[in-house]
Amino acid sequence: MTMPIRRLPPETVNRIAAGEVVERPASAVKELVENALDAGARSIEVQADGGGLTRILVADDGCGLSADELALAIERHATSKLGPDDAGDYDLLHIHTLGFRGEALPSIGSVARLSISSRARGLTDAHAILVEGGAVGAVAPSGFPGPHGARVEVRDLFYATPARLKFMKSERSEAQAIADEIKRQAMAHEAVSFALDLDGRRTLRLPAESKGPDGRLARLSSIMGRDFSDNALAIDHEREGVRLTGFAGLPTYNRGNAAHQYLFVNGRPVRDRLLQGALRGAYADFLARDRHPLVALYLELDPSLVDVNVHPAKAEVRFRDPALVRGLIVGGLRHALAGAGHRAATTVASDTLANLRPGWSPQPQPSAQGFSAWQMGGWAPVAQAAQSLPGLTEVSARAEPAEWSPAPVAAPAGFEEAPAAIFDPVDFPLGAARAQVHETYIVAQTRDGVVIVDQHAAHERLVYERMKVEMAEGGVARQALLLPEVVELDPAEAERVVARAEELEALGLVLESFGPGAVLVRETPALLGETDVSGLVRDIADDLSENGQALALKERLADVCGTMACHGSVRAGRRLTAPEMNALLRQMEATPHSGQCNHGRPTYVELKLADIERLFGRR
Repeated sequence: MTMPIRRLPPETVNRIAAGEVVERPASAVKELVENALDAGARSIEVQADGGGLTRILVADDGCGLSADELALAIERHATSKLGPDDAGDYDLLHIHTLGFRGEALPSIGSVARLSISSRARGLTDAHAILVEGGAVGAVAPSGFPGPHGARVEVRDLFYATPARLKFMKSERSEAQAIADEIKRQAMAHEAVSFALDLDGRRTLRLPAESKGPDGRLARLSSIMGRDFSDNALAIDHEREGVRLTGFAGLPTYNRGNAAHQYLFVNGRPVRDRLLQGALRGAYADFLARDRHPLVALYLELDPSLVDVNVHPAKAEVRFRDPALVRGLIVGGLRHALAGAGHRAATTVASDTLANLRPGWSPQPQPSAQGFSAWQMGGWAPVAQAAQSLPGLTEVSARAEPAEWSPAPVAAPAGFEEAPAAIFDPVDFPLGAARAQVHETYIVAQTRDGVVIVDQHAAHERLVYERMKVEMAEGGVARQALLLPEVVELDPAEAERVVARAEELEALGLVLESFGPGAVLVRETPALLGETDVSGLVRDIADDLSENGQALALKERLADVCGTMACHGSVRAGRRLTAPEMNALLRQMEATPHSGQCNHGRPTYVELKLADIERLFGRR
């Protein structure tokens, strides 16, 4: 039966709207913290009990609210963050605050018991107001502990909408979501101190840091781990009025999930698929698909170039030129990674030391030669000079035949000025080769430690980088299909693929439109050999839809290059001469990204002498 159209009562309207703004306790915390930040707070304290469902308290030292403002603050679409221009219009394209919709407080008040007490800056009297399930109380005098600011308390969240309570997760999960939200806000505003108590336990204490890159890195390290500052690459790029700053982790400093990837737009934490695609493109050559980098990126751009009014929760944004933003992120990350050179994560050494246990290694027999090195055949003497290493010049019986003649590489830039007569090879970043262990690992001595290099992984990276340069200079060789293949797609997908035909041709894939919803493939990259053409084109269409770039083809070419580099590299089990080992070390120092193999694993481990001495109880 058709029901007549009727106006819903204001209480019901508010509760429906609250479902969009306040999805869970963490959503309420987010809105209240953003209100405090917009009020100019420099200190924010948050308390939550029962996962935030029992009680939430947010206290700040912002500008505060007067008695008249308190009565307006709990009315829907009442806000101090939007004002009319000269023509009386309210501009939603130039949002300079975190909030602007005027929905948070009335939405929370409609589904919970909300109390606000505040003292405005410059006033002596403090006032409070109470809202229970949408019922608004009168403004009354109240005590307030600080000179100015606000204390917002939320009790019994969703008591007025009990159906919503059934969809809440466990108290522990909701508390973790609140902690994650506070961390995101703290990373976006390093000059503000944050405190979080969960069920009476002190969970987070973040003092205010200096505004700028140094303070931001200190704040990120306190949240993402102390090792982050030692393994983070600074980023600062600008293009067409859009500025990208922040920090990105070295490829060898990675995680098994994408939980530590953050994007902030004009000080606002956001979730955007654009970031995932950009990270995938920038780290494609350095990480396996199941590993993820740690990054915190900050975009600053004119508010008119980004729409923050996409969703009431304001967690999603829409860029006017997403290709520009994505290109800036990918370019900034690649530039930072290239500048890292052969650098590997500091955690590689600490993880190695943590895995070592006293007494696990065999004891060497006394040798008249002094220092000994363990090889496949037993303990072999090693001479003091790196140029003459007995026992390493013979080819192992296990080694596969391979021709490898390392090209001469000049010393890194930092060492060119040193006189050749007095320069000691141990002063190179990767030191001087002293031994080969198990015909797989090169042991080198530096001025203050020891470097262990995986010879196959290191040379594989060198070959891969050389192949990338050759591809960039000469393009990708193509092979024509005997019979061109028609690939059926959705019309929109086919249009996107054909629009990128020129870019795909540079990667070795030649195709053209073949009517609505189909493309005709004439040539494929020769590197791929016999390949599933239909599957490749469909993967490219998916990438273009999701990321705006044909990552699937690039990654397949990268995989092939990696495989070819693997087969063309010096194998584990091949005994190297001292000059060959030193030449490999020098090439690593001169080659970008040589600190990790093609899958993000480290190619070398550096152990400082102080760490080794602690391992043996000398310190």
